[in-house]
Amino acid sequence: MTEDYLKKVKSLSFWQHPIQCVPMEGGITNRNFRVEHGNETLFVRLGEDIPVHGVYRFNELSASMAAYACGISPEVVHTESGAMVLRFIEGRTLEPENLRDISTIDKVVYLLKICHQQMPDHLPGSTLIFWVFQVIRGYANTLSDSNSRMVQQLPRFLEINSNLEKTAGAVELCFGHNDLLAGNFIDDNQRLWLIDWDYAGFNSPLFDLANLASNNEYTQDLERQLLEMYFEQVVSDDLWKRYFAMKCASLLRESMWSMVSEIHSSLDFDYVQYTTENLDRFKTTYAQFSQL
Repeated sequence: MTEDYLKKVKSLSFWQHPIQCVPMEGGITNRNFRVEHGNETLFVRLGEDIPVHGVYRFNELSASMAAYACGISPEVVHTESGAMVLRFIEGRTLEPENLRDISTIDKVVYLLKICHQQMPDHLPGSTLIFWVFQVIRGYANTLSDSNSRMVQQLPRFLEINSNLEKTAGAVELCFGHNDLLAGNFIDDNQRLWLIDWDYAGFNSPLFDLANLASNNEYTQDLERQLLEMYFEQVVSDDLWKRYFAMKCASLLRESMWSMVSEIHSSLDFDYVQYTTENLDRFKTTYAQFSQL
């Protein structure tokens, strides 16, 4: 299978010189490659639309270009069907423990504020919305139609989802990244870069903050520091509860994303184990939320 992807990379119309192509680890919705092309190093992402996950490459491209215009993501130098070619960032991909360092969090907050506040100025008129509660409802429909092994639990998930949505209440709309895994940050020893805009779309800033914290297993003290850094004020009880609702929704969405991937993904990845891990974390977090 890797040979097929390598052939795809080598067949791209962008190349003016012979290339050296090396597969890269990471990414469970794309295939990624480092390419030496003449005197430049480039990064190739291969991936088609994934309708069951709301991933559409026109939207990823628009967000990637807007993020570059804002100076927070590498330049897109070429696109064609199923492929995107970007400048390669020499640096290290972060791990969750890196994102629990307060000095790194400060840099992340800076990136997120640019994403949330400045990227809309560089986006086209047609851009997706990522409303996590609707995403969960869509996943429930997909899982039901696909006769998922989790189908008996779907009514309870939807009941919880409705409760979380009511608690989140009215939101300030911003443009979100919506997939703040540690692997989507690169440190080049001078600054951080934010990459992989598959799920980008208009959302609440609380979702990105909750997604960042849940994906990287923040303590509650660190979560409060994150919120204070972002909003530049003391965290009220109301803000904390609305944030916690988004955190639960982020974990439920990640769990259901994996349930759908169990059925529909062809990538070699242990989605059943990933479902179990995230569902356990969701249940723990929702129990905490229920005590607020």
